[in-house]
Amino acid sequence: MEKRKINTTARSVDTTEKAEDARIEGSLRPKRLDNYIGQKKIKESLQIYIEAAKKRGECLDHLLFYGPPGLGKTTLSVIIAAEMGVNIKITSGPAIEKPGDMAAILNNLQEGDVLFVDEIHRLNRQVEEVLYPAMEDYAIDIMIGKGPTARSIRLDLPHFTLIGATTRAGMLSAPLRDRFGMVHRMEFYDLDELSTIIMQSAKVLNVEVDEKGALEMARRSRGTPRLANRILKRVRDFAEVKYDGRITENVAITALDLMDVDKMGLDHTDRNLLMTMIGKFSGGPVGLDTLSAAIGEDPGTIEDVYEPYLIKNGFINRTPRGRVVTEAAYHHLGLEMPESGEV
Repeated sequence: MEKRKINTTARSVDTTEKAEDARIEGSLRPKRLDNYIGQKKIKESLQIYIEAAKKRGECLDHLLFYGPPGLGKTTLSVIIAAEMGVNIKITSGPAIEKPGDMAAILNNLQEGDVLFVDEIHRLNRQVEEVLYPAMEDYAIDIMIGKGPTARSIRLDLPHFTLIGATTRAGMLSAPLRDRFGMVHRMEFYDLDELSTIIMQSAKVLNVEVDEKGALEMARRSRGTPRLANRILKRVRDFAEVKYDGRITENVAITALDLMDVDKMGLDHTDRNLLMTMIGKFSGGPVGLDTLSAAIGEDPGTIEDVYEPYLIKNGFINRTPRGRVVTEAAYHHLGLEMPESGEV
């Protein structure tokens, strides 16, 4: 299935990976599970699974991580490989176009290696079918010849661990999803976790940040480490040019206000969506397609990028009749809740 187009390049709070993230995240990412901040329940489970697998001398069972972008799925996968003492091969669903490409990747793995497939929901069906015997029996079937003389040859593969990551678990086919031994949902981070991440990243980047400054940046990071690190870099630039280079609460507030990111992490696009629902549709209910036409945005972008954070913070409710703006959204925008409004 073709992924719906998402155009968020102009947003300060876009949590999808950008080129600047790839350049610097490598140095900011923790290398061991003990240093990984957040996702406490997942960490506790993985520590047990990893220790048990190492005691038995086996590879780890196949894992699936799902959740919004920027929460550390790739980082956690790299850490798993390091903890197991094996190599990791990183690829993505859209990059594997033909079954032969997947067969070549699998055939080049070494015993115990980790294969990480990002956006695994975007694998096409033919490529996906190559994975079924590989995940269950550690073997792949290859067709030799064509027509009546064609025959199938089964090649044995080394034991490996497949780690899949997806932002849309619902788009995974049932046969593929059922072959993962462990499925974990990545949760948004709380303020304390994000503040700790920002303080640690500041040390790596050689930036001086006080606790209140870190907390202010964490508050506007939408529960996402990737965005927290990106905000840190932007505020650092502001502090170096306009101030003495030290990030305090006042510096963080001034810089983030200039970036048009408010105290709840909402930017102009989020506020425009809420104001459109209030101004044109009396706060809702309004259907996704109608809202899409009203703000000139793709329905998939609204559903996958804008809504999760707004719903998590209680600014929007999904009802059988459509999307509805909540009382919390009116309060955040400084508006009075209409008495007859449906929320």
